[in-house]
Amino acid sequence: MSETGQRVAKAALLLMLTVAVSRILGYGREVALYTLFGQNYITDAYRAAFSVPDFLYMLLVGGALSSAFIPIFSSCLATDKEAEGWKSASIVFNYSIICLTVLVIAAYIYTRPLITLLAPGLPDQYVALAVNLTHIMFLQTIFMSLNGFAMGILNSYNNFTAPALGSLVYNLVIIVIGVLFVKHLGVAAFSYGVVIGAALNFVVQIPALRRVGIKYHFSLDYKDDGFRQIMILMLPVLAGLGVIQLNLFVTQNISSTLGAGTISALNLAQKVMNLPIGIFAISIAIAIFPTLTTLAARGKMDQFKQSTSLGLRAIFLVSMPASLGLIAVGEVLIKLLFQQGQFTPMMTITTNQALVYYSLGLFAYSAIQVLNRSFYALKDTRTPMIAAAVTIAVNILLSLKLSDPYQHQGLALAYSLAGMVNFVLLIGILRIKIGKIGGSRILSSLFISSAASLVMFFAVRYSLAYLLSVLNLADKLSLLLGTGTAVFIGVIVYGVLIYPFKLEESELLLNMLRRKLPGRV
Repeated sequence: MSETGQRVAKAALLLMLTVAVSRILGYGREVALYTLFGQNYITDAYRAAFSVPDFLYMLLVGGALSSAFIPIFSSCLATDKEAEGWKSASIVFNYSIICLTVLVIAAYIYTRPLITLLAPGLPDQYVALAVNLTHIMFLQTIFMSLNGFAMGILNSYNNFTAPALGSLVYNLVIIVIGVLFVKHLGVAAFSYGVVIGAALNFVVQIPALRRVGIKYHFSLDYKDDGFRQIMILMLPVLAGLGVIQLNLFVTQNISSTLGAGTISALNLAQKVMNLPIGIFAISIAIAIFPTLTTLAARGKMDQFKQSTSLGLRAIFLVSMPASLGLIAVGEVLIKLLFQQGQFTPMMTITTNQALVYYSLGLFAYSAIQVLNRSFYALKDTRTPMIAAAVTIAVNILLSLKLSDPYQHQGLALAYSLAGMVNFVLLIGILRIKIGKIGGSRILSSLFISSAASLVMFFAVRYSLAYLLSVLNLADKLSLLLGTGTAVFIGVIVYGVLIYPFKLEESELLLNMLRRKLPGRV
């Protein structure tokens, strides 16, 4: 077992556990919100209020970290140029904060026309509510930017604990503040919770930053080599993120005209679909990213290809059953988690209709997490940008075409089909760029996991229907026992079907849970 393998396995395991807890808290946040308010123009306004602050964060910090900052900073650490890396990081941070401040001020002034553009279907009184909530959450943008840089630095040092714990604090604080102050502040209590949660998220990471040794430079030296490399890598990603955000804005624009609660229903369905992506795909991708960057920097391309291939196969192994599993239990799961208070049975049906079509693209969006980071590790940010542009163009066209006849279900289907296009483009271009990455093994793994997942789907669907018909308990308890038992049956069926194939990726996941990994990563 290699030292690299141990590090990736431990990091991935830690991230999976903390992300799982964080997602549970995140769903607790959604349960609290929808129980108190339901799906209507109030929650639509709350969702719309996130649009501008999130866009600014992703554009200036989220994109920089995921595409350019970590590869350059990790390369400096791997080649004993830590001092140079810190100087470049400081310059990027300084320019980002300056640009972010200017954009936040401008967005604050023009918030109302931006909200009107992004959600034209909101009635005037709810546009005013969205504007007020947006102004509150602009403070979150500053703290999330600090969190983003802290996470990028700590991940480059293979420290994943503090950022992971910070995300737990973030969601927990939103729930506590939202529930405690909702009677006095209404839905704005959750917006204040977002701001306070983001601030405490950063506070949690400060001790870890001090341990690695912060070497901040108050410099705006645009001639710095590291800064220039980051900018060269970052600019295509900024364009790509701009296109992606345009797609999200178009989807929100269309959904706001489909009736009260549609924005919220799509948002909630996408959050449920993103649960396995966050727990498994993103955890594996984040854990493996510094390793991919180091392998690429040292020219160890055979190991780089092995890591990419194994990562993709491991993700397919969990994303395919997750996709069909969500389709099988989706309506019951939504009813269990959310159908209480102001959340009605019709809201459950509407959300599940979107979830079914979102789940079809789950495997593709899971794989994209690894594929994008493989390109970023190679210091190639143009390819993901081009693929994103093509994909989003497809998504927008399909959204416009499908939204009229199929309403919110058409928007969800367009999103899934676009994800599949993105996946095909990325894996095809990566194959051309670095050579064979074990395509036959990847396709074989995808086929095996798909076939086993299909059998598992019927096992879960029929066992759940039978259990709910015979359980004579309180409604929520019956739903909980029925869903839990059906999922357990599905896991057993899937495991029994997969086991005879002795797949390397199944050994990877099993050994990872024991904090072990096969010799090669």
